[in-house]
Amino acid sequence: MNERANLSLAQMDQMSLFHPVTSIDDLEQNGPQIYTAGSGVELTRDSGQVLLDMGAGLWCVNVGYGRTELVQAGAEAMQKLSFQHFFGGASAEPTIRLADRLLGLFRDTVPGSDMARVFFGNSGSDANDTAVKLVTYYNNLRGKPAKKKIIARTGAYHGLTVASGSLTGIEGYHKAFDLPVKGVLHTSCPHYFAFSGQGESEAAFTDRLIAELEAMIAREGADTIAAFIAEPVMGTGGVLMPPEGYFARVQDVLTRHDILLIADEVITGFGRTGQWFGSGTYGLRPDIVSLAKGLTSAYFPMSASVISNRMWDVFAGASGKTGAVMHGFTYSGHPVGAAIALANLEVMAREGMVENAARLAPVLLDALRASVAGNPHVGDVRGVGLMAGVEFAGFPAGSAPHRVVAKHAMEEGVLTRALPYMPVNAFSPPLCVTEAEILEAGRRYARALKAATPALDALRG
Repeated sequence: MNERANLSLAQMDQMSLFHPVTSIDDLEQNGPQIYTAGSGVELTRDSGQVLLDMGAGLWCVNVGYGRTELVQAGAEAMQKLSFQHFFGGASAEPTIRLADRLLGLFRDTVPGSDMARVFFGNSGSDANDTAVKLVTYYNNLRGKPAKKKIIARTGAYHGLTVASGSLTGIEGYHKAFDLPVKGVLHTSCPHYFAFSGQGESEAAFTDRLIAELEAMIAREGADTIAAFIAEPVMGTGGVLMPPEGYFARVQDVLTRHDILLIADEVITGFGRTGQWFGSGTYGLRPDIVSLAKGLTSAYFPMSASVISNRMWDVFAGASGKTGAVMHGFTYSGHPVGAAIALANLEVMAREGMVENAARLAPVLLDALRASVAGNPHVGDVRGVGLMAGVEFAGFPAGSAPHRVVAKHAMEEGVLTRALPYMPVNAFSPPLCVTEAEILEAGRRYARALKAATPALDALRG
């Protein structure tokens, strides 16, 4: 007789599954939270509880759960061409059309865009790995083999592979993994609320950050620095918006020192900021853009690296001598993923989801501000598009008040993510969310915060 036949699903999970970014001890004590269905912005647990998902999964289910158009596109693609690799010039129609569509979106929505080609991968992490490798390739082809270091930012999140995990600027992701690797530098986190000096204006804060960046480049030598990587909005770090004048100043520095700009749009791409891309929202002129999450609304694991003409011209110019570019994955450009992505972009355009994100941005902020009004434990509420954060203040380091509140929020029927760098609850609902759903989420969060207040008082001391 099978000894596991009588196990509950939760017990089977505990005995068989290695969860990502999860405390093994916590899982053993409390078990998993098992979800059984999703529709629109709602998720259903095995207990029958229905929750409003104000995180869109991990910032990724942009069109919402259960979209039959994406399911049908995937099913039809599987029946027609279930797989095709792209090595050696092999190709397939859905992927060709998706690459062309993405370049068109950049031309149409990011002023000054100069993007040339699209490389496809499987995740945001490998998109940033691809960026690291292509930056290295670019400078080797230019005869600048010393120009390899990459500057990231403290508090940034760029993934968890060896390369992308090194770019990530959150210590918890480095601990016990011997990260970051050599050649990755981290400059200060540009979060004005938490890191500005007493009486320091936002403009002065930007001045200080730019001076620090200049000093780092001078110390290391511009001839050793290849690229600067940045999220337009630092998502996992705490929904941190750039301070006044920040990106314009950064880009001037990079241009003067022949340093490439990698825009990590894994979170901000595809409508999250109220525009198609965060590069358009903040006037970025990237040399390479990393995309994932909203590309397929997480219905298929797929990423994209969008390459500028500046880089492509070097690659193409050297090709006769260097031969094949020896980088790629078995699933690069997967035709099923491409078909789902095309359907996803069609749904977003047809239903005006990017416009919906822009329209509902003030509704989300107002709802959150109303939900925390007068609470002495909340220091800041901020956001752009359908991407917002509630930051707690005045707590001892490591006390994690945002985790306490997130647990109460789940009990009240709203999912908000407790972030790993700052004491912030993040809100990033699917872009199909309605005003009524946002207001209801705000009411539930207010009840959660009220229920958590005694525990927060005790944490604060």
